[in-house]
Amino acid sequence: MNVEHEIRAVGREVGPGTVPAGEPGRVVTLTRAYATTPDDLFDACTNAERIPRWFLPVTGELREGGRYQLEGNAGGTVERCDPPRSFAATWEFGGALSWIEVSFTALDDGRTELKLVHTMGLDDGGHWARFGPGAVGVGWELGLLGLSLFIDSGGVEKPALSEEDLATSPEGRALIAGSATSWGEAAIAGGEEPEQARTAAARTAAFYTGAEVPA
Repeated sequence: MNVEHEIRAVGREVGPGTVPAGEPGRVVTLTRAYATTPDDLFDACTNAERIPRWFLPVTGELREGGRYQLEGNAGGTVERCDPPRSFAATWEFGGALSWIEVSFTALDDGRTELKLVHTMGLDDGGHWARFGPGAVGVGWELGLLGLSLFIDSGGVEKPALSEEDLATSPEGRALIAGSATSWGEAAIAGGEEPEQARTAAARTAAFYTGAEVPA
């Protein structure tokens, strides 16, 4: 794994937003380009047979209005489906409700850009203050890395990336640390106080690698 390449491959933005009910919230945005078409990338992200090859097993009805459940992770409702341009869904995990929107745009070089926008409310029990956007962002980046490996392999079924393996290998730990640091800097660019943002980023990196989380 080329750690620096993987870190640079992801675009990161953090800023204020509005949840569907109209209340203020926060928005975490990731972008990454893939060497395939919008149709293929949309299918890789919405086909119940393909999703487990790079992410997690999924059950439910992957259609507008249907409910889905990722094994051991989030579930929710598919709120909109506009193939091959975009889809939107609720993201329900640990009793918390947030929203995701994923869009696919053809680039001039033949690749497709995936843009993932994750919107969450302000009332999260202090989770943001402690970990910042990296708690969400690092997890999504690991998933998007798995998608990249899947697409680059020609869609050959392969084991999903294990967070445990990444957390214990030197390359994996460097990737997680670099991702968390980058999310801290994105938070600062989005208006967060620098010292708090960098401390939260350090906590996120420690959490993902199993190290002692700083106070």
